[in-house]
Amino acid sequence: MASPHTTVTCAFTFEAAHHLPWHPGRCRAVHGHSYRLEVTVGGPVNEQGVVLDFDDVRQVVERQVVGPWDHSDLNTVLDNPTAELLAARAWELLEAANLPLERLRLWETPRAWVELVARH
Repeated sequence: MASPHTTVTCAFTFEAAHHLPWHPGRCRAVHGHSYRLEVTVGGPVNEQGVVLDFDDVRQVVERQVVGPWDHSDLNTVLDNPTAELLAARAWELLEAANLPLERLRLWETPRAWVELVARH
């Protein structure tokens, strides 16, 4: 019997502002969001019984994404800080930090999110 694929997810929140100058509606003006970022990593369960320690995941995500983006103007991060492009940038930063990413979900509101999934 094949062993199941194991993933670990950590969730984070941060506050940030942005504006989308091209947008025809309210998003054209500077406004803020309470973002929620969910980062899922995967791999084999090691001899300690974990894929990756939750604290290790948290440290990397806090250092690479949440810390720099929290209480910031996301237009200084990207010229066009849509949820889709912010999620892609977060993926790049976390992948460069060697996290074995499986999925990344960025919630812009409690009812709207973007999800990126690794291709295997």
